[in-house]
Amino acid sequence: MSTTTASYPVTGMTCGHCVGAVTDELTALPGVTGVSVELVPAGTSTVTITSDTPLDTDEVHAALHEAGDYHLATS
Repeated sequence: MSTTTASYPVTGMTCGHCVGAVTDELTALPGVTGVSVELVPAGTSTVTITSDTPLDTDEVHAALHEAGDYHLATS
């Protein structure tokens, strides 16, 4: 079985509670096998998701919204 790893820039995360909320919501997505977060309080954190298949960006966005006031950073 192959795996896919994708990293997303996320804003709005400030603490360990934020990391836990985001991790819980993203882990609940179908096919997700791992989530890691490089927290940058009050900045842009990097969220890396490992999954069985590529995730749709809309799914990731919806999970972040469900976790709290977190957003995919735009360039």
